[in-house]
Amino acid sequence: MSDPRPTSKAPVGSLRALWPFVRAHRGLFIAWLVALACSSTATLSLPVAFRQMIDQGFSSSANIDRAFVFLFVVALALALATAARFYFVTLLGEKVVADLRDKLYTHLLGLDAAFFDRNRSGELVSRLTADAELLRSVVGSSMSVALRSLVTVVGAIAMMFVTSPHLAGYSLVGIPLAVLPIVLGARRLQKMSRASQDRVADANMLATETLGAVRTVQAHAREPFERGRFASALALAVATARKRIGAQAMVTAVAIVLIFGAITLVLWSGAQDVVGGRMSAGALGQFVLYALIGGGSVGSLAEVWNELQRAAGGMGRISELLQQDPQVVAPANPVALPQPVRGELRFDDVTFHYPMRPDLPALEHFTLAVRPGETVALVGPSGAGKSTVFTLLLRFHDPDAGGIKLDGIDIRQLDPARLRDAIALVPQAPTIFAASAADNIRYGRLDATDAELRTAAENAEADAFLDALPEGFDSELGERGARLSGGQQQRVAIARAVLKDAPVLLLDEATSALDAQSERAVQHALEKLMAGRTTLVIAHRLATILQADRIVVMDGGRIVAEGSHEALMAQGGLYSELAKLQFID
Repeated sequence: MSDPRPTSKAPVGSLRALWPFVRAHRGLFIAWLVALACSSTATLSLPVAFRQMIDQGFSSSANIDRAFVFLFVVALALALATAARFYFVTLLGEKVVADLRDKLYTHLLGLDAAFFDRNRSGELVSRLTADAELLRSVVGSSMSVALRSLVTVVGAIAMMFVTSPHLAGYSLVGIPLAVLPIVLGARRLQKMSRASQDRVADANMLATETLGAVRTVQAHAREPFERGRFASALALAVATARKRIGAQAMVTAVAIVLIFGAITLVLWSGAQDVVGGRMSAGALGQFVLYALIGGGSVGSLAEVWNELQRAAGGMGRISELLQQDPQVVAPANPVALPQPVRGELRFDDVTFHYPMRPDLPALEHFTLAVRPGETVALVGPSGAGKSTVFTLLLRFHDPDAGGIKLDGIDIRQLDPARLRDAIALVPQAPTIFAASAADNIRYGRLDATDAELRTAAENAEADAFLDALPEGFDSELGERGARLSGGQQQRVAIARAVLKDAPVLLLDEATSALDAQSERAVQHALEKLMAGRTTLVIAHRLATILQADRIVVMDGGRIVAEGSHEALMAQGGLYSELAKLQFID
């Protein structure tokens, strides 16, 4: 699927997918049910206490004391039970949403690169945050209100019949009238709720994208333009929400008017019974309270139904993500890599098309053998397929045809995690996390000691500038390494690769962001890092090309030439042209 947002409407039944998360906390769930039963019983006992206060409380002082004590005890029980119900169900909502977010985040991390090529990160973050937040209100509030209201409605109706059967029969006429607008408006509200959530997701995606590229925005002085775009997205979200809120308010108003209109008519009939001596004032008061409790609960059910419609849309969106299966998966019985890994690589007649570009082969009949410990440089014009070689070797995608082997084993037979453990990558644009320098380097090997970490930084020529930071290696580097220059970020990434100490090394323009002085220092570090390792290098700079054992020239996803620098220059052709344009000043 190219767009994660569904075109169909999610029914309220989609909320059933929440049950496994609720069931995982059955202790809290049972405690909530017990508190709910106690609070509902206390609520339904209030009219009885009120009736005793009216019919018996004014006959003597003792009866007054007894009636008011009973009323206070019921109110106290209601307060304690309600507090317990709120505590248990709110905590349950927090735990359920935390579990749901954890499962969704874990699932997203396990999806393949093709999924992230198709879907926007802002949209995915919106589902992880905004949609999950809707479900928090369902579990932590709406579910409790719905069940409490349902129990109260049933209990109130039963007690209305006990108090006055004929008045209760009149009252029930209003219930179908109250439910009718809810049913009729549900489908429209569901569609409008989904549209509202999508507009919020669009605004979140725009903000995520813009804030992630804030330097580019500021460099082009496009702050007013981006403010206008975000304001327009917010205005559209508010306009969509206004329609939903208006429809929701109308459904609620109509339901309440109808139910309380019916109650008013019933009260008129009851007043006639009191005047005629067919009912006591206390009994009428009791009936009125039950009618008000029942009517208020029906109104609450109307509001809860609207909330459930919105939450169903959010759960539908989350469920769609959880149902996504990765295309790149570990085999049922993965083959173990021999230890130590020698680092022999082989691409056998590999053909590959990116899912987003099915008509254009990124690699076509690509065959390459790399000996253990050999350094091979991949050169060629943009779009030649050099980065695709790295992508397939890391098994972010599987080839359409052909195979890739590491130490004679097809990488599709390996656990992707174990395969990637054997490979260290230094990308052209390194990822620096909003964490300390030490944590960023230790990302290469989480169990590394402080001494190993410092040695890696020294080998990458990164220790000097890291020590100069206010807190040294413990200094926070800021989002995307904002506190470091481009060359410094590159050296942190190289230190990470040094620390990983993997037998296969992938260098994607690893010195491209460095000045001449830094490049010489880092080139020396890279030479030490490359020693004894199988290394694939994507590079344009002459210094990196010259020290390679072999240079492979690519164009259009194919190998067009290979050999040493001198041999390729003597042959002329594409390499000679690239060398003149890119390698030679």
